Amino acid sequence: MRLLVVDDDAVFRQELADLLEQDGHEVGIAPSVPRALEALAVDPPDLVFTDLKMPRHSGLELLREVRGRWPRTLVVMITGFATVDTAVDAMKMGAFDYIQKPFRIDQVQKTLALAAREIRFQGRGEPSAHLEAIVRRWTEEGLEVLRVRHGPAPPQKGVTVFDSPAEASLVRDGVESFLPNHPKPGILIEGVDRYFDGDARAGLVRFVRSIRETLGERGPLVVTFDPAKISAAEGEELQAALAGPATRSTMEALSNPIRRSVLQRAGEGPISFTQALQAAGLDDSPKLAFHLRRLVDEGLLGHLGDEYRISHRGEETLHLLARWDSLAASAPSASAALPMSPASEKASGPASP
Repeated sequence: MRLLVVDDDAVFRQELADLLEQDGHEVGIAPSVPRALEALAVDPPDLVFTDLKMPRHSGLELLREVRGRWPRTLVVMITGFATVDTAVDAMKMGAFDYIQKPFRIDQVQKTLALAAREIRFQGRGEPSAHLEAIVRRWTEEGLEVLRVRHGPAPPQKGVTVFDSPAEASLVRDGVESFLPNHPKPGILIEGVDRYFDGDARAGLVRFVRSIRETLGERGPLVVTFDPAKISAAEGEELQAALAGPATRSTMEALSNPIRRSVLQRAGEGPISFTQALQAAGLDDSPKLAFHLRRLVDEGLLGHLGDEYRISHRGEETLHLLARWDSLAASAPSASAALPMSPASEKASGPASP
């Protein structure tokens, strides 16, 4: 992974960076929050390790900036024993994890392994959308597909191709005309960024949200975009526009492999706090208590006495996770915004004569 270590202690900063490089990661270093923000603006890493307490600007300030500007970048807080409570508060603000000084090598490696699992879970690293696989899966599931693209496509049973010029209003009209006669629709809009350049870019998320609202709960909506034209923050906004509030809340609760591991263990039967620790592979009680509280607050687990039991909603979520794991990341069955690689963009362009 690409990592950034932020700490005002030069010895500690270099020690951690050397350890990470020995494990094969690409590592940058920064002595302060302003310098870290400069590095992030040039090339956002996969993960930032940041000291919690630094002169002038704290790790919490950096966390707020990263969450707002680079939401796909994970943040791990580095903290002393006396500030564990503050580190837990940082996790409530969106930090992925925390490690304590003096850190252990296995602790850092475990955090990186969790981060790698989260990156895979979120579908990052998948260079292309593999649109043919999406369309094939949808038709196999009995969906009637509307494929909005620039240029024709080979005829395919169950698929209507709408060769659209670069006008968002025509795309919206095409979707509205398609839906009344197709009760089980699936909508695929290729290269949604084509319709929004320059000052019009502000309307991109509103457009996607309006299509999602028009489609309702009848079927999935997938849009693809050029990552060279759409920022990471805009990509996150597109994802949010494609999901309802309940879905977003549940996915945020599951946005950590520790919580997913605990939920899966609870699916086998009631568990104690100690069993949850074992399922999560943790030896840090405050950290586990935070994750358990998130699962309880979201209604995925119930807490009675010394036991945690999975709820009906938690069981439904486990089925969702099982299906998620069984699907290729390139063939989603739910709504999604997917970046296109240059190769897949070429493949999805106008057909050759």
